[in-house]
Amino acid sequence: MSENKEDLNQDNTSMTGWEQKLKEKEKTDLSFTEKNVETEGVNTVFGLDKEEQKGAEPVRKSPKNRSNFWFFLLLFSFCISAVCGVYLTVKPGMSCPKQNNCAGKNFSFASSKKDKQSEGLAWIKVRGAIAENSDSSPFSMPSSASYISKRIREAAKAENVKAIVLDINSPGGTVASVQDIHAEILAAKEKGKKVVALFRDVAASGAFYIAMAADQIVAEPGTITGSVGVIMQAGNVVGLFNKLGISVTPITSGKYKDIGSAYRPMTDAEKAILQDMVDDTYEQFLAAVKAGRPNVKPEDMAAYTDGRIFTGQRAFQLGFIDKLGGEETARLLAGELAGLEDPKILSQKTEGIRELLFSFGSGMEGKNLAKQLQSMNTPSVSYLWVL
Repeated sequence: MSENKEDLNQDNTSMTGWEQKLKEKEKTDLSFTEKNVETEGVNTVFGLDKEEQKGAEPVRKSPKNRSNFWFFLLLFSFCISAVCGVYLTVKPGMSCPKQNNCAGKNFSFASSKKDKQSEGLAWIKVRGAIAENSDSSPFSMPSSASYISKRIREAAKAENVKAIVLDINSPGGTVASVQDIHAEILAAKEKGKKVVALFRDVAASGAFYIAMAADQIVAEPGTITGSVGVIMQAGNVVGLFNKLGISVTPITSGKYKDIGSAYRPMTDAEKAILQDMVDDTYEQFLAAVKAGRPNVKPEDMAAYTDGRIFTGQRAFQLGFIDKLGGEETARLLAGELAGLEDPKILSQKTEGIRELLFSFGSGMEGKNLAKQLQSMNTPSVSYLWVL
């Protein structure tokens, strides 16, 4: 009996050990299962499938999760850029400490180096038609004639700006806008600034006019320039309105008040009045060319100021420009005139940020029918090369 009791005790002991091992295994399996569940949950958040957990297989993202990732990344980048751009746009400009004698100095132009007052060139671009921009959209890039004039004035006030380069690619523009820029260039020269005009693809008519105020002009041999003349175009919708059964009855204080109207034919007397105005503005253009290019022969001046266009090569031969070349030629020439050996181009940081922010909306504006009819009904006198 004693032996049976000892055997039973041994069996109970062994059973107890086996049960303990079984319980430990169950705990291990449960712990392993919980870890798998947690891992699957984390992988699900990051877009990973079960098969991707295997070390031998590459991790792949589903197209849907991948597209969501790039969408949120782009959205985040856009928000950061917008906030930084708005901050830099509205950030107050650099102020001048009272203890420093810097009255009258303008800090708009600064170099890319730490020395904010290093001497250099102001590079001002003139692009497209030179006129006042009637569009007040907040997404419009600043490019009107008054904006260009403002930049020239700021460059003229900045003491660290020794010369101005006008980078021109324009077919011309309206008379008053062109003359305003021309006057600002002359005012900058009176303050001691040297001015170089750089002709790009096209620098014709009004663009040619503003360059007449520069000290030197640089153009490529194939640049289209010239077109010294005035043009005035008045639309006429009488035939169209007759077909549509539309009529317009103007009430005026005098017989010439609606001169150039698009709603009726123009009389001979009105044509004579407008021709006299065009001739007057042409004489103003011709006077500016003669003042700016005194070395051009009189016979060449008379022959090449009849509205024709010509190349930069021909302009150089006639004396209408001073050098053939491009951007680097203009930079070095401006530095030479200003006494700078290796001139640096000074940037206008505030305006540069505005251009960057609003450039994406430059093509978003459109004209409705009312605006198109208004522009057609309002003739303008222009120094403009048109086909």
